[in-house]
Amino acid sequence: MNPGEKYKKRLQDGRNVWLNGKKVQNLVEHPSFKGTISTIASLLDLQKHPDVQEELTFETTNGNRANMAFLFPQQKEDIFRRSRAFRLWSGATFGVMSRVAGFYRSQLLGWYLTRDHHKEIPGYSEKMKNYFEWVMDNDLLITAAGHDPQIDRSKNATEHGDDIYTAARIVGETEEGLIIRGAKMISTGAPYMDEIMISSHKKRTEQEKGYGAMFAISTNTPNVHLICRESFASNLKEDHPLSYRFDEMDAVIVFDDALIPWERVFIKDDAEAMWKIRNDPFTTAISLHETIVRLISKLEFVAAIGNDLAESIGVHQYQHVQAKLAELFMQVETIQALLLSAEHQSKEYGGVWAPDVDPMVTAKNLGMKYYPRAIEILQQISAAGMLQTPSRLEELKGEIGPFLQKYYRGADRNAQERIQLLKLSWDLVGSPLGSRHELYERFYAGDSVRAFAAQYLEYDKRHLYDKVQSRLTSTFLV
Repeated sequence: MNPGEKYKKRLQDGRNVWLNGKKVQNLVEHPSFKGTISTIASLLDLQKHPDVQEELTFETTNGNRANMAFLFPQQKEDIFRRSRAFRLWSGATFGVMSRVAGFYRSQLLGWYLTRDHHKEIPGYSEKMKNYFEWVMDNDLLITAAGHDPQIDRSKNATEHGDDIYTAARIVGETEEGLIIRGAKMISTGAPYMDEIMISSHKKRTEQEKGYGAMFAISTNTPNVHLICRESFASNLKEDHPLSYRFDEMDAVIVFDDALIPWERVFIKDDAEAMWKIRNDPFTTAISLHETIVRLISKLEFVAAIGNDLAESIGVHQYQHVQAKLAELFMQVETIQALLLSAEHQSKEYGGVWAPDVDPMVTAKNLGMKYYPRAIEILQQISAAGMLQTPSRLEELKGEIGPFLQKYYRGADRNAQERIQLLKLSWDLVGSPLGSRHELYERFYAGDSVRAFAAQYLEYDKRHLYDKVQSRLTSTFLV
């Protein structure tokens, strides 16, 4: 059985996936999930393809082959090996599949490699070692959920009271494990994943220590429910080429007094320890690496579409359009330069390597601004042209076809080619899936104001002052 088929079989494990108020009985064949599942299965099969297997996977100590996201970067060259794999993987989906790639696998690798830095946490090191090796050896897909439900953000978690289910929290303990009640949002790709890591994306107060648990669940854990947003998937491959294959479903994770086995509980009642682990510089750098590679693939995709749109109607000859297209190219080159800078300035952390974190954080923060602007440029280039498409591509072969062939052609292509381009563009810009992606890129790393402020606070400003001071006191100055 090939990896894709094994993956599809794993999805039939009784997980509680809810869509439109009903529990999904057959995830693999459900029209809202089928196309994306097939895409993920093909990605897993790609790891076995003889042309790219060595690029996408490596041989572990026990003789298995594992995804390159799990590779221990023991030398600087390993950073570039990981980068090439991320580029192949994200390029296969044009960068629009964000969480089936290597981000959370890389984050888990970071926690594994730094586990002995946290020996003060009872059992953490051994549990993380066992969990990581199990996920790696079985080539499992993993996502996460760390935000509290948006009920009343003016209150902290303890002020909501126990009469309603709020943020996921510890409500009991047994010999088998913790009892968790409440919810976490938003878990991207959760219905498709094998595992979900639960923690907190904000620093907890001492009063919120019951909310300070870090643990992992199998997606089919009893009394855990995945409540999905409306599906943005389409069963019309030609008319919605992105929505047909790449609806990376988002879900709220609800814990209805779910039992979490002790071997999967990494931190309990220790908000300070969890925050320290989440902000470990090595883990931040090693996990951001995949995110930035994926962002480049996505920006390249948008730039290619923008250029094609302009050429299809002959507006690429105008300077104001050329300026907009150049902006798309500059986005790609800027993020690419930051990635190369981070990789070539990789640093060693106690025997393992990671890209330089400052260029990584800069690229991440710029991406929050770049992608919405890139989509705006596509809108400006095409304008009302994206609304010109017929409802179905198949109409070209119907009774109205001769009119479409005459009035829907482009400056340099026939009607079918132009309609296909417009439908692809609309799927990226104006469809529910496209709108979701713009929102995602704006906020997946948190609010931009906080992200920018955090970069200011964490940046090493001392070296800037020292440079200026040394130049001011230099004898070479007049």
